[in-house]
Amino acid sequence: MRFRRTFGYLVQVAALAVAAALCLGAGLASAQDTAVVPKRVIYPGETVSADQVDVVAVTNPNLTGDYARTKEEVVGMVTKRTLLPGRTIPTGGLREAFAVKRGGSVRLTFSIGNMLISASGTPLTDASVGELIKVRNLDSGTIVSGTVMADGTVQVMAK
Repeated sequence: MRFRRTFGYLVQVAALAVAAALCLGAGLASAQDTAVVPKRVIYPGETVSADQVDVVAVTNPNLTGDYARTKEEVVGMVTKRTLLPGRTIPTGGLREAFAVKRGGSVRLTFSIGNMLISASGTPLTDASVGELIKVRNLDSGTIVSGTVMADGTVQVMAK
């Protein structure tokens, strides 16, 4: 009699263990993810290239957060902090490369309808595409505000 109760209990425990293993296995299979990790130390200000990083499978189910999962997310980006080998790359630790550099030369453009006016200028800060910056007009010396465009020009706004 005692054997039957113990055996029944063991069967129930074994069934629960199998069910848990199946659930965990299914969860791991569906949650299988990848992460991008550096091969070597990458210092702040460096532009990340494809040969500096590897894509690895995530095996830690407790790994959460906003980290890069594909190479396309990091290649060509500039690091804001030191990235260590074998560690995930937080997306907050990367930024777009600057389209214009402080003290460089840019073309200022202003358009109304069919009329286009352009001049040379010097950016007062580094900026990425889409950012609003201040630029000194080299002809007049005045400081104007404009948006950095993809081609490296600055589109000036009317006041």
